[in-house]
This record gives sequence, C-alpha cells and structure tokens, in this order.
Amino acid sequence: MIEIVGLTKRHGARLAVDDAGFTAAPGRVTGFLGPNGAGKSSTLRILLGLDRADSGTALIGGRPYQKLHNPLRTVGSLLEGSGAHRSRTARAHLSWVARSNGISKARVREVLAETGLADVAGKRVGTFSLGMGQRLGVAAALLGEPEVLVFDEPVNGLDPDGIRWIRRLLKEYAKAGRTVLVSSHLMSEMAETADDLVVISAGRIVAQGPLAEVTTGYASLEEAFFALTDPAHPSRDVRSRP
Repeated sequence: MIEIVGLTKRHGARLAVDDAGFTAAPGRVTGFLGPNGAGKSSTLRILLGLDRADSGTALIGGRPYQKLHNPLRTVGSLLEGSGAHRSRTARAHLSWVARSNGISKARVREVLAETGLADVAGKRVGTFSLGMGQRLGVAAALLGEPEVLVFDEPVNGLDPDGIRWIRRLLKEYAKAGRTVLVSSHLMSEMAETADDLVVISAGRIVAQGPLAEVTTGYASLEEAFFALTDPAHPSRDVRSRP
C-alpha cells in the first residue's frame, strides 16, 4: 500500500503540496489527477525519495523509500522517461540496472519481450522514438517484479496499440493484488483504467475515492475534473461523505 499523510512541500515561497493525504490500495489502479503545477510531480518525487517533504510522510509498504531494503524489488517507477543514456543499447541499460539490484540476465530478456523491445534490444537508446523510450522505462520498472508500480504519464508518446498495452498491463498488475498509482492528463484513459481516483488542485487533495463516486453527478470524468479543480469549487473528499 502507498500512504501519503499530511504531506507539505514548499519550493521557495510557493506551496507546492499542502497537507496532502491519500492511500493507494493493493488490487486497485489509483489514478492521480490534477492540472499542471497542482503538486502531482512533487508528491511523486517525495514518495520515490527524490525530494524531501517539509512535513508529513510518504510510505510504501509502511516504509519511506529511503528505508526499503531492495527498492527495485519493492517499487517500480517511471518518471520523466527511461533515464537511459542515449549511447547505451536497451539491453545494456537494463542489464546495468539489473546487476545493480542483484537481478538475473534472464529477467532482462523477459522484460524486453514483455514490453515489445526484444527486436530492438541491441539498438542505442538515442535512436528510439518517444514511445520506445517509454517502453524502456516501463521495462526497467518491471525488472524487480515489484509489488508497487508508480507511473507518471505512462502513455506519453505511445501509439494506440501501445496505449492498449499499458492499460492492460496496469489492470493485470492490480488484478494480481499489487498496488498501482498512475498519474495522467488523459481523462479518457483514466476513465478506462482507474478503479480509484485522487484529484489534486493547488497542492490540496480536492477529491478521492472510487471512480464511480468521484464522478457522481457529472456527465463524465472530464466534467468532474474541471469542476473539482475550479478554484471556486468547494473541496470534496468522497470518502468522508455521510
């Protein structure tokens, strides 16, 4: 499980995350939605140990990321592309990541096949399209067969077939009892993929709960999103409604 409690983060004078709190439960795909600058990336970076909160906690399986014994075997993440050096091949990049985490070469071959990169494993990352780079980032996240996935805009650059593939991957991962937290700007995709939603606006959580409850009273998720993130709209946490 992912647990965010009272998370607050400032970037200079700007309050990026304001006392945010939510959970992402095992067996569910949790969609994390918000406008640009709402605090999504700051929250995810703190969760993954890439930044520090001013106050509050962000836990994965009851521990902060920095205290996980085998991080890649616990949580797989995709933030801002694959992170691979352009001069390396896809296979070399994944092999390096695997060796650094005590993961076998056989697993590298498995994720290359699983992400549709087996035929281009020997090509340099610098020649990859944006979609292929995304697939490589997903492959790295899956290497340790983690119990938790945290993805930021995973369909970025993917073609329609790739979008269907990532949707199926996330659903199957959750169906196996694992935890999936995914941030996306694509309302239609979240409507197809997410079981639960967390909506953040101006650093504060304005709605959270099952998809059907968050969208109750609205014609679509898109309509709900724009209403809930309107500064004039009162915050609504569907979990706390009577």
